[in-house]
Order: sequence, then C-alpha cells, then structure tokens
Amino acid sequence: MKQYFSYLLITLLGLSTFAHAQETTPVVGKVWSIEKANAWYKQYKWINGADFLPSTAINQLEMWQADTFDAATIDKELGWAESIGFNTMRVYLHSLAWKQDKEGFKKRIDQYLSIADKHKIKTIFVFFDDCWNKQAKIGK
Repeated sequence: MKQYFSYLLITLLGLSTFAHAQETTPVVGKVWSIEKANAWYKQYKWINGADFLPSTAINQLEMWQADTFDAATIDKELGWAESIGFNTMRVYLHSLAWKQDKEGFKKRIDQYLSIADKHKIKTIFVFFDDCWNKQAKIGK
C-alpha cells in the first residue's frame, strides 16, 4: 500500500508540473536591438528621487485639498530635492480630493507640476491609490 501511495504521489507531482507550465507569449512588433535600446536609454538621466509629501500635509489627501494645499512649502522642499540631485518624485493622488473638487484638484495638480518643472523634477503620479483605507473622510 505504501508503495502504491508513493507511485501515486510521484505521478501527481509530475503531472502538476505540466499543469502549471506557462506558454510563452509571442512578442508583438519588432524587438529593439541592444544598440537601439542603449541609444534610447542614454537620452535620460539616472532616475533619482523619492515619494513626495510636503511637510505641512499629514497625508496624501491633505496635500491636495484646497484649504491645505501649500505651494510655498512644495516649492521650498522640491528646491531642496533639486539641490541634492533628485530628478523624480512619486506623488500620490487621493480619490476623495478629486470627488470633493474636481476642477480645483486639476488646477492644484497643474500648479504642483509647474513647481516641479521649475526644479527640473519629473513626477510619477500614483492615481487614486487610497484603497488601503476604506473609511477615509474629507476633513480639516
């Protein structure tokens, strides 16, 4: 009986490897040569940055609300980032700030981008990544 169970176990394990085998996805379009990829990459500086939240905002929601958006602090702190060689910031956008004031939210994003551009800092936005807190509320 033990021998039968061992054969059965080995057979099932062997079959499971075939069941989990993945098909290769065909490459769509033409793959760049190494030379072309390296030439493209040389156009860009090394990405050096951090997550950004101004020191006057307690969280990503407060950063974008009309009453607490602090362009002066953003300008000062992105200036510091530029001075130490940062060229990229990851910035989180909160869905409640959007729901509360769509037009104002877009204007504040434009204002932030103008300040970042002044300091030669690119931005990677994380769109509405607030699913971790299902009970978030607009407040002051």
